[in-house]
Amino acid sequence: MPKKIPMRQCLGCREMKPKGELVRVVRSPEGEISLDFRGKKPGRGAYLCPDPACLAKVKKSRAIERAFSAQVGQEVYEALEEQMRAGDGGD
Repeated sequence: MPKKIPMRQCLGCREMKPKGELVRVVRSPEGEISLDFRGKKPGRGAYLCPDPACLAKVKKSRAIERAFSAQVGQEVYEALEEQMRAGDGGD
């Protein structure tokens, strides 16, 4: 029997995709928001396509703020864009 592939919904385009194709956005217990490319950081997670267009949609619709029930500043979005361009979690 084939292994079940976990599916997650992208915050930007709202499409269901395999978990491995998406990037996890995580809010740590301290309240810091960052990208988690490995999916191992502790905290509340939401998923996003590794596409700057989806990040732009999320920024416009404030989907991260709704997902984490917290205010997200402009500097956080800029840091997420920079991390997405770099392609690593910075850890």
